[in-house]
Amino acid sequence: MFTILINELGLSLPTYKNKVYMSLQQILTPSITKAIQNLFEVTVEKIEFQATRKEFEGDITMVIFPLLKVIKSNPVELGNKIGNYLVDNVAEVAKFNVVSGFLNIVISDTHYLNFFNGIKDKENYGFVTPQADDKAVMVEYSSPNTNKPLHLGHVRNNLLGYSVAEIIKASGKKVYKTQIINDRGIHICKSMLAWQKFGKDQTPESTGLKGDKLVGNFYVAFDKAYKEEINQLIAQGKTEEEAKKQAPIILEAQEMLLKWEAGDEEVIQLWKTMNQWVYDGFAATYKSMGVDFDSYYYESNTYLLGKDVVQMGLEKGIFEKDPDGSVWIDLTDEGLDRKIVLRSDGTAVYMTQDIGTAIQRVKDMPDVGGMVYTVGNEQDYHFKVLFLILKKLGFDWADNLFHLSYGMVDLPSGKMKSREGTVVDADDLMQEMTDTAQKISEELGKLDGYSEEEKARLYKTIGLGALKYYILKVDPKKRILFNPEESVDFAGNTGPFIQYTYARIQSIIRKADFDFSNVAKVETLHEKEKELLKQLELFPEVIQNAAQNHSPALLANYTYDLVKEYNSFYQAVPILGEADLEIKIFRVQLSKKVADTIAASFRLLGINVPERM
Repeated sequence: MFTILINELGLSLPTYKNKVYMSLQQILTPSITKAIQNLFEVTVEKIEFQATRKEFEGDITMVIFPLLKVIKSNPVELGNKIGNYLVDNVAEVAKFNVVSGFLNIVISDTHYLNFFNGIKDKENYGFVTPQADDKAVMVEYSSPNTNKPLHLGHVRNNLLGYSVAEIIKASGKKVYKTQIINDRGIHICKSMLAWQKFGKDQTPESTGLKGDKLVGNFYVAFDKAYKEEINQLIAQGKTEEEAKKQAPIILEAQEMLLKWEAGDEEVIQLWKTMNQWVYDGFAATYKSMGVDFDSYYYESNTYLLGKDVVQMGLEKGIFEKDPDGSVWIDLTDEGLDRKIVLRSDGTAVYMTQDIGTAIQRVKDMPDVGGMVYTVGNEQDYHFKVLFLILKKLGFDWADNLFHLSYGMVDLPSGKMKSREGTVVDADDLMQEMTDTAQKISEELGKLDGYSEEEKARLYKTIGLGALKYYILKVDPKKRILFNPEESVDFAGNTGPFIQYTYARIQSIIRKADFDFSNVAKVETLHEKEKELLKQLELFPEVIQNAAQNHSPALLANYTYDLVKEYNSFYQAVPILGEADLEIKIFRVQLSKKVADTIAASFRLLGINVPERM
């Protein structure tokens, strides 16, 4: 059930030829409000609607019960009076029936046909064009470390961030995609030191490895050597804690970090070289994954940002200095705790850096009016504190900050640990998905007449579509247990099932050997046609809701519902076999619009659709 109060929704409505497209709820709300005013001299602020139950005739149902608080009547009598008023005064309402406290409203076929003819040739149906003076939204995602390849956790992060950015853009906002790359710190020095010790001058070219994989191997090699030294020190009588602090290799890594901070030429050169290997590797992974960015921020450039803001905060009384010289903010009144923003030695902490980076981004792009941070849910508290500090510092855009918090991705084998080399590599996962798609496609045996190149392209489209859909159909806040085989199933709520329906419609269109470009002369609708049109009518609202809720899952599951409705239509009525030419034209047009909507929705999810399967 959903309550409709139009102004509260704040929907940005798409405009076609200067005519505002209105959903059923938006058509009926003012009419029902007027009916209640005229019939009972009562003003109501909101009307409750719900989907009509399958066993009753109707397209949308008004809930009568809330009105009984202000109108003395029984629900059936009340429903009948409102229903008769709507039939007499609202062109879209054909008839109605009342069941207990529910008014089931039947919308006329003319309404749906007019709606369809208004959108059938619109390339960007459901999408809203941003206004020139609108504020932009910056969406941050990926944000990896330069000491290892992207892994399964990064896959969910990238797919979520990219899709949310595309959905927000489709809802009518200007969007910038960005990331901050964690390219400095002790973890980076561990890979660098291991390369010096064990690398034997290996390069991506000499090994044939992607640069991020090569550097990741040395991160694992460091951990292995570190553990060996710890065990040796424990055998010599040290405690585990002492051994971890005194192991020679960790002391060398710490010394390397100090040299980096001091600008040591040799260390900086090695750091630049190995980071570039990683950037080149990341770029190849992003290309395979189908995600992109408009700008990049590097921690090595941003880690000093924010220190000047701390001084400003001290002067405003927002921050407080302790006797040891460290600077804090007390958020206990807000239900949080005290948070350090500057150490006693004057060095910044991550919070300081994030404050400075947010401010810098608005300086770099002054039209940014809000930001979305795609970061795992283990950082929920960090972002509560960050957003609150930025508000207290007086930045107006701080009211429009959102943490796109998401759950982890698990595999049947359990959790991943990158330093031990047990991570599921993003490249390997994408290749496994492609291989799984190939195996299942070959078993189904539907690829006669395809060239090897076409097959390879199709396997990747199906495999990546399966991966992306499986991850994006789940609410971001929930954990995912990822099952590759299950995700490539050609039946059920999966990417390949939806892709197959799209390809089936393309086959129908290719076989249509008649002109179906003009408006079909159809006056009445089959029940299955009407149900399909009702699904299509929801698309603009689904985009808006997905944008407002930062949830690609709403769009993914809408697309599945649309495809289920199409397949029910496909099974129930003839399309190319229909004898009446006008009905045949209409059904091909309807099929094409469903395919266009599938493609548009999947584009927002970062998923490609194949012309043939």
